Order: sequence, then structure tokens, then C-alpha cells
Amino acid sequence: MARHSGGTGTEHLTVEREGATLILTLNRPEAKNALSLAMLVGLYDAWLAADADDTVRSVVITGSGGSFCAGMDLKALAAGGGMAGEHYRDRMKADPDLHWKAMLRHHRPRKPVVAAVEGYCVAGGTEILQGTDIRVAGRGATFGLFEVRRGLFPIGGSTVRLPRQIPRTHALEMLLTGRPYTADEAERIGLVGRVVPDGAALDTALGIAERINACGPLAVEAVKAAVYETAEMTEAEGLAAELERGRPIFETADAKEGALAFAEKRDPVYRRA
Repeated sequence: MARHSGGTGTEHLTVEREGATLILTLNRPEAKNALSLAMLVGLYDAWLAADADDTVRSVVITGSGGSFCAGMDLKALAAGGGMAGEHYRDRMKADPDLHWKAMLRHHRPRKPVVAAVEGYCVAGGTEILQGTDIRVAGRGATFGLFEVRRGLFPIGGSTVRLPRQIPRTHALEMLLTGRPYTADEAERIGLVGRVVPDGAALDTALGIAERINACGPLAVEAVKAAVYETAEMTEAEGLAAELERGRPIFETADAKEGALAFAEKRDPVYRRA
């Protein structure tokens, strides 16, 4: 499937479109895609664009140059230079919460987000990962929350999210030791869902996204919303909320199209209606 530009992006965030999938590439390879203001602004704008465009059915996030994201640029911070991309400072001042939305701490995209990880996915990279829905990693990928080793706190949401996503003993070991984790370890503890040969993470993620894109978009978005909104409910509350989300889907034209296409032995044509 042909790939083409999917939006403006920034110098540190490339936005492309492949079919119904928006591909976001963290693009600062000389710094292992360490966070910059340009990257954060690009991510924030891209999440909003994906939510607003009904022709986008999924998002894949990845990194360039063989790494996903190495988190904060500690060398720049140590040198007193702050984050790269000061010409975006006005955007940050206009919305002081922008960086947290960009990193998926204070924003949950409406569309499914698939992460394709190669190389370093540490500190802020592992924190962004926790805001994604489906995660694929190359076998040589490295994960971890290194903040305590530098006397820092993983304030991107990890002390809250990680123990809810993986067993608490594994979450606390990752948080309190600051040690690196291999892709195989990350899969074993449930941080990622698939480990594939190095260099294959993006193609695998795009394949997953294509399967999602073939499904009814209203159903997909309702299912994702139900999973997250019921996560902290009691079982009774969750089941009631699931019915509220799920019942209206059966009345849609897409639901009727899905059944008709099955009966006629053809691919469904969904219209978000």
C-alpha cells in the first residue's frame, strides 16, 4: 500500500498516511529520538488530527534511526540548554498541559494506537508506550524507567499506570531499580504483546493496524472506550457501562452491513453510520 504525507508534522515528528492508518515517526535519530519541544508539539497536533479525521481508523507510532525514544535529553538539560526547539515555546505557554497530552498522559486518542518499537524505548519512551493500546517490539529493543538512577521521578504517569498494566512486583522492580529490560523480558511481564525480528516491528504494527481498519470503525472505537472506562469499575458497574456502549452499535448501518456482507460472502464496506 502506498505511503504519503499525512500532515505537516514538525522537524522532529514525521506524519505519514498509509491507507486508513496515520504513521507518526519520532524523528530525532542523532539523539535516539530524545524528547524535544518540536516532537511534543508535533505529537500533540497529530493526536488531535487523528481524532478529528474520520478516515483515519488507526495510528502507528514508531521512531527513526533504529530507536523509539530515549526520554528526556539529559545531556542538553545538564548543559543548561533546556529542551531543543525553543521556537515552539509559545505553543507550550498557550497550553501548559501540551506536553502531557503529547505523551498520552492527559489524552487518550479515540482511535487505536499501535506502537512499533526498535532500539531504545526508555524513560519517557516507556512512559509514552504506556499510553498506547497494542505494542510490538523488535528483539533487540531495550525498555526501562531509568529516572531513579538519575535522582529523578518518572512523572509521565508510570507510578500510576505501570502497576495497572503489569503485575505490581514487576512494576515496582522496573520503577525502583531503574534497570534495562530486554524485549523478551518486556513480553514476559506483559509490557509488550509481541516480539519480532529486529527491523520487523513497523511492518508487523502496520499489519495489525490494517486488520483493525477492516473492522467496523464505530464498533472499534466503542470497544476501546469501554475497555478503558470500565477498568477501575466494579464488575457490576463495568457490565452496565458495557451495555451502554455496546447496545447502540447493533442499531447502526455498519452493523447491518457487517451481517449482510457475511451472508453475501464479501468484504464489508463500513461508512461510520
